[in-house]
Amino acid sequence: MSDLKKQIAAGKISPVYFFQGPEGWLKEEFAARIRAALFPSENEAALNTLVLYGPDVSLGEIISASSEYPMFTEKKLVIVRQFDKLKKGGAKEQAQMQEESLLRYLANPAPFAVLVLDADELDKKELEKAPFKHLKPFRHDFPAVKNVDLFATERAKESGWEFDPEALKAFSAYIEPSSRQISQELEKLTLYAADKRPEKRITLEDVCDCVGISKKYNVFELEKAMVDKNIRLCSGIALMIMEQEGLKEGLMNIVRYLTTFFIRIWKLQTPGMQQKSPQETAALLGMFGRQEYFVKNYTGYAGRFSTDETERALLALRDADAAMKGLAPSGDEKLTLLRLMQGILG
Repeated sequence: MSDLKKQIAAGKISPVYFFQGPEGWLKEEFAARIRAALFPSENEAALNTLVLYGPDVSLGEIISASSEYPMFTEKKLVIVRQFDKLKKGGAKEQAQMQEESLLRYLANPAPFAVLVLDADELDKKELEKAPFKHLKPFRHDFPAVKNVDLFATERAKESGWEFDPEALKAFSAYIEPSSRQISQELEKLTLYAADKRPEKRITLEDVCDCVGISKKYNVFELEKAMVDKNIRLCSGIALMIMEQEGLKEGLMNIVRYLTTFFIRIWKLQTPGMQQKSPQETAALLGMFGRQEYFVKNYTGYAGRFSTDETERALLALRDADAAMKGLAPSGDEKLTLLRLMQGILG
């Protein structure tokens, strides 16, 4: 993705792009980058950008639209959303003709057009079928964000900003792994922090103020109580987090955070892990950028729990996740939380 960004910034625009994956916000952003690179003004962009939707058009209609000359400018941009849901219909012979039309276009794209085909996530079998298999040379994947801290760190760095370690940990704990939400929250954070200090640094206080995290009842305090195996304090802090964030949202955040917490401990309890360097350990734990600061903490935590306790905690978290998703019998969110704490520490 970084290579694609550099190419667009350098004005190296491909005649065809096939964007595939669940991160719609990022795909929209890259389409906007291409649009900005093609047109010197918003007026020209508006006149010569055509947005189509897969369910409304056939493959032949897309090729036809891309082959029409632009109005008053050298270039035109055709964006097809929901390309994975192309309009069906027509005889087998007609479908074959449209596929051949695509192949001819890809072999010799219109020099005045840029075609952006935007599809949701497709499995490997679908990608090997027409028309997607023909677009392999033009394909760019946009997989779901898995590491909030890594994505947020890189995103902040692009704008010249840096997270303090505690700030990044808090941000990662409370933000959904979504490029849209991470980017929007980061924009708010940088605007807020820019008014407070000259250096481009995001602090824990900034995150607490902007994201709405309590400075007293948060996952950091919950982590400390968990390491001390204080079930009463853990339950109390967790319930307060749920009261502040909303019962369902708060419980989801707690389960997500504690799952990451115990998976990291479980990995550290694997034979041979103690011989690795802090950098190697951080990479294996999925801790990136300034998160390496907390490797020593987790190394210490691994000694506070036995392997059986760690496995029991992960099973309890799995059951709580299933209850929240309606896949297992459950009471309300508070009862699910108390059962979770009992399963981890009881």
